Formats: sequence, structure tokens, C-alpha cells
Amino acid sequence: MNTKEILTGQKQDKLFLLGNEAAVRGALESGVSVATTYPGTPSSEIGNVLSVLAQDAGMYFEFSINEKVALEVAAAAAASGLRSFTFMKHVGVNVASDSLMSVAYTSVQGGMVILTADDPSMFSSQNEQDNRHYARLANIPLLEASNPQEVKDLMKYAYELSEEFQLPVILRTTTRVSHMRGVVELGPLAESKHKGHFHKDPNRFVPVPVTARVMHKNLVDKMDKIGVLSNNSSLNPIYNNNGNIGIVTSGSAFNYVMDVVEENNLPVNILKLTLTYPFPEKRVYEFLESVERVLVVEEVDPIMEKEIMAVVGKHQLNKTVHGKLDRTLPMIYEYNPDIILNGLGKMMGVEITAKKTVKTSFELPKRPPTLCPGCPHRAAYYEVKKAAENLKLNDLIFPTDIGCYTLGIESPYEVADYLLSMGSSIGTSCGFSKATDQTVVSFIGDSTFFHAGIPPLINAVHNKNKFVLVILDNRTTAMTGGQPHPGLPVDGMGLEAPELSIPDIVRATGVEFVEIINPLNVGKSREIFEKALQFDKVAVVISQYPCMLIKTREEKGKNSILHVQDDICTNCNTCIMELSCPAIYTRDDGKIRIDPLMCRRCNVCVQTCPEKAIRAKKIDKAGEGG
Repeated sequence: MNTKEILTGQKQDKLFLLGNEAAVRGALESGVSVATTYPGTPSSEIGNVLSVLAQDAGMYFEFSINEKVALEVAAAAAASGLRSFTFMKHVGVNVASDSLMSVAYTSVQGGMVILTADDPSMFSSQNEQDNRHYARLANIPLLEASNPQEVKDLMKYAYELSEEFQLPVILRTTTRVSHMRGVVELGPLAESKHKGHFHKDPNRFVPVPVTARVMHKNLVDKMDKIGVLSNNSSLNPIYNNNGNIGIVTSGSAFNYVMDVVEENNLPVNILKLTLTYPFPEKRVYEFLESVERVLVVEEVDPIMEKEIMAVVGKHQLNKTVHGKLDRTLPMIYEYNPDIILNGLGKMMGVEITAKKTVKTSFELPKRPPTLCPGCPHRAAYYEVKKAAENLKLNDLIFPTDIGCYTLGIESPYEVADYLLSMGSSIGTSCGFSKATDQTVVSFIGDSTFFHAGIPPLINAVHNKNKFVLVILDNRTTAMTGGQPHPGLPVDGMGLEAPELSIPDIVRATGVEFVEIINPLNVGKSREIFEKALQFDKVAVVISQYPCMLIKTREEKGKNSILHVQDDICTNCNTCIMELSCPAIYTRDDGKIRIDPLMCRRCNVCVQTCPEKAIRAKKIDKAGEGG
């Protein structure tokens, strides 16, 4: 499918869309004027698509410096009467949460939707927090989608709800919903406003204590009214299968429940909750009265389960509630039909055998993630460790950060010892500097540095810390798909933009030792790292080389390949054991080879081979060695 079809598709057309693509179509059908994000999987495709379509759609879109700023830009647009959309992965809401709490108080004028893409089972995240908690913490309405069609439709409903009650609305997806494909029937496009107008009203928009007290009361009143709406909403339907056992479910878990019930013809009634906060207590009470026992199927935390148990206790119902708390279902990770079927069997005290089973004796090979061939981070890691080795520094701590370079945790690099969140590599280096006498070398990417690295670096200089910070500047936000950041001369819509200099920013914080290296120059880089490790204050080394996924092969390398010269190679395995580039491998006969299709000609292996056995070989037009 051509991405442009998400914009050009007409009413009643059907497209085969990802959940994330459906969110974009929902924004277009809702007349969104301003959209913002900081890229993060599993939400990344939303921004990638908007970056292509925003100009033609008459919408403003930006990759903000971080999620807090993204939310603030969207909030200001909504306060000015425009419909705004901000979206992020689940942990991004942590960054935005300070302002999220307040925008619920100040309210909005135009509709505002905040999409949180949660990541059960942590496919690409450091935790699997359940952001349904944020709806309750901030007191904001929450919608949960279970498929791409719902994502699109709920986007439109969310804006209507937002404007009716002048509140932001959270739309929660999960990895499965974000990345599943489904047929989506399109609705009509709505025209977005180009400009709004902010009408000053400090009593509404400035939450100082005297006004915030009134704001909070208004917020509670609004949520009470939405609670009545939730209890009577068609978004919370009951599927009656004439059973005395009930399942309450939401989001992607609903899909697994339906698979199990329909495929096995089980007499189980299902209450699907989509408008899940304010929690529809009355609707749940009515459902509980129609069954004897209930199983709560949700990802990840037992949030609805506790709400349902509160309903049972409040109304003194003689009902048994099963779910995570009694371990009928697992407490962690995402679900699948087998888990649901097993849970139903436990609850009923019988073993239920699935009618449809697919089994195979073939075991898929384990493929741990690894840095790409030619990745400049690999060279930087190698050089740091060699510099420390030359200086006989053995007791090193390597705080790391969020990005491709977190893969430095893997052998043989082993340069990832501590990680909390975006930007934490620098903040925790401050702590290690004060708490220990160990040598500290931290790593942070260019996009992450802009996102959350500047304040802790200022903290480090002001508080006289001592550590080496390596800023891995590969000229893109690599891990989430190559999105731009302020260190590049282009913005989120592909337009020319001012390029902010990382070296200038670092110097402006007061750092005295600032060096820029090309990590593919192994010898020179190692010398600079040795100097940095001996510096008595904060030392910053900026490793600057483009990500190999965005960089074309060098012209000088197009007519040659790297190969191992067998008569010189001693099989010392330095290239395998210390560099560990995926393009280098050992044949069954023990000979080391370089895969010419994977090799990016970075030449780091040429420089690190102690026997100088890796050399360039010319190739003819057919690709054979000449």
C-alpha cells in the first residue's frame, strides 16, 4: 500500500492498515491541526507517516525534543481552539506527566488526544508499565482500542468527547494493536484549521493554588458526568452466549478472548470495555448479576480486576472474581489464546482442550539483537576499552542510555552496566562519580542527548563531577526508524531547519574537555579516549559518524571488498572475539571470512587486525575478485 493512500483514500474505501496507520487516518478524519511526538516504538509509525503526509494534509507536525515538550505544544494548540494530537510510547508519558497532570486541570478548547502505545512483554522497552494508571492519576477519560478499525473510529470519538467536556482524552493501544494489520473502512476527511486564537483567562489556564482548587472541583464534576456516559455507552457492549460464566476484557486481550470462546463454542458471556475510565460501575454491576463467576482478562496490571472486586464488595454480591490476583492468569507479560483457555479451565476446574491446535517440532533459532555491520558505535566501544586497557584501568562503570547503543550490553563489548531511562546515563554518572572512586564512562546518543541529556550535564559540571561522557552522534534517531532531531538541518516535515551544534551546547554547559572523533579512525580515537580518561573533570568525547542505515557506501569502496588473506591470518580471532561484526564469521573449516553483502567497508577490522590479514580486494563488474 502507498502511504499517500492514507490521505487520499475516500469515504467507504477500505485500506489494509496498521493500527498506527489507522491512528493517522483517524487524525485526518478528525481535522487535527497540530500533531507532535518524540519517536518511540511501538508508536513510531504514526510519526513516520505524518512526517510524509502532514504538509499535503494542511497539518503542522513536529518531532519534538522530548515527550514533555510534545505534550505542551499540543496543549497550547488545543487551548487556542485547534484540534491537537500527541502520541508516544508508554514510558514517554512519564516524561510528559508533569504537564499532563496540569492540562487536565486547565482543560482544552479544541479537542486533544494523547495516544499512549503500551508495550506488554517489553518487545522494545525497559519496562511494561500499564498507562491506564495515568488516566486515574490525572483524572482523564480513557479509551482502549482492540483493532485498527477501532483505533481510527476511537480517534474521532475521542475528539468529540474531548470538546464536549473540554478535557484531553487518552487513547491506549498496545504493541499488538499498534502493529497488527486489518481492513479499515474510511470515513470522510475533515478540514483542519490553520490558526486558532488564545483567549486569555487566567482563572482557567493558570493553576496557582487559588484557581487550581476550583479547577480540581470542575474536573471531578466533569468526570462524574463522563462516568454516567460510560455506564450507558455502546462502546461497552455485552456479548451474550447464554452462559453463567462471564469475562470482562479490554484492548488487545479482547481479541484473544473472542478467539477462544468462538473457536471452542464456549457458553461464556463477554463484557468488552472500551471507554474504561471513568470505570463503568453500573454496567459492570448489571453484567455481574447475569453470571455466577467472572474472569477478568486485561494487560498488564489487575486494574479492572480491582475495580470489579470493589463493585462486588460495594453491592455485597455473591460473585467470585478470577484473574491475576488469584493467579488464574499470569500477572505479567502479554496474553495469547492458550493462556486465556488455560485460565478458563482453572476457573471452571476442568481441562479445556483447544479444538484447533497447530504444533511443529521445528524450533526457531535464537537471534539476539546486535549492532549492524559497520555501526560506528561498535568502533567507539572497542576504542574505549582499548584505551582503558592501555592505561591499566580495570574497575570501570559504564552507565548507558536508551538507543541502539544499549546493545553494548552484549558480549564482547560489555559496556552497559546501569540504565534507568532517557538521559539517565549522565545523571547516574554524577551519582557514581560522588559515590565511588571507580572510573566512569557513560554513553548517550545524539537524539537522547537533546531529549534529556543537557540538564544532567549542567549538573555534572556545576557539582564538579569526574567522568567521561561519550556522545554517540550517528546523525539520526536511529533505533526508532531514522527520525530527525535538532542536531540536523531538517525538521519533522522534511523542511529546512536550524541545525543545533552538539559541541557548542556541550561547551556552553562549561565542559572544558570536548573532543570530536571519527570512530572509524581507530588509532586517533583511542588516543583521545586515553586523554579523556586522564582528565580530572567531566570530559566529553563526541563520536561523530552517520548511522550505516542512512549512509550510502563510500564511492572508494564500490569497486573492492574486504577479505581475509589466509596466508597471513593466524586465526587469533581478534576480529571475532573483540570486534564481533556480524559480517565476519568463521567457516566450518575454521577459516575466517567476511560476507561482502553485509560488509559496509567501515575498515575498522582492517585497523584492528594484529596481523594485518584483512585487506581490500578489487572486484570486477560481475562481483568476482580480480
